[in-house]
Amino acid sequence: MFNVTFEPACRNNWHIHHSDNAGGQMLICVGGRGYYQEWGKPAEELVPGTVINIPANVKHWHGAAPDSWFSHLAFEVPGENASTEWCEPVSDEDYGKLK
Repeated sequence: MFNVTFEPACRNNWHIHHSDNAGGQMLICVGGRGYYQEWGKPAEELVPGTVINIPANVKHWHGAAPDSWFSHLAFEVPGENASTEWCEPVSDEDYGKLK
């Protein structure tokens, strides 16, 4: 389990939690306002109490809203042959569309 805090406008790169069986990640939002987005889907706003279940092998990113600090607890779900692949940054253009 990790306690992660992002300053305003901070976000991680797109990434994938790979696993051959089970695996993935869960986020529990505990402070501020942020976003979670899966590849090819619209971003979801995250506020305290929001829980996100990220299945293995799903490309995604998460981070703070442009105007807010954001904190979440991140739980790595055990899986077989689990690894994390870090991909490209979330573009400023796409991030700038979020409110």
